[in-house]
Amino acid sequence: MNKTVSFFQQYGAYLALAPALAALLGSLYYSEVAGFIPCTLCWYQRILMYPLTLIILVGIFKHDEYLPNYVLPFSILGMGVSTYHYLIEKGVLEQSTACSAGVPCNVVWVNYLGFITIAFMALTAFIMITVIMAFTRWAYRQSDGLAE
Repeated sequence: MNKTVSFFQQYGAYLALAPALAALLGSLYYSEVAGFIPCTLCWYQRILMYPLTLIILVGIFKHDEYLPNYVLPFSILGMGVSTYHYLIEKGVLEQSTACSAGVPCNVVWVNYLGFITIAFMALTAFIMITVIMAFTRWAYRQSDGLAE
């Protein structure tokens, strides 16, 4: 068996767990310790990210080769929400009416290096999880002889 296929079958879920757990803990730090109030889009990103940690953990314990099929819908939707949020933060897109309640979605609580915001960090985590799970799905399909 190819080393890459074997690697992603064996470690793909663990690799995906790292950014999911980091995003979960990071968002809790920013809201509960730093006191930043999440906007509506931040909540949507949390709704998509938080279950990933639990889903991936269960997949690890069960050695579930179908784990990417459960994770990818959440991570792909999360990439969309995070991209939309980041574009609002950077002023590329207008803020929607959904963002008018509570904290506006264009409020930037952190801005590391001039471009790394909370939405950017969430987008990065969703991208990492998506890429890792896509490779993991590919690896399982290779071993099953279902590769395209």
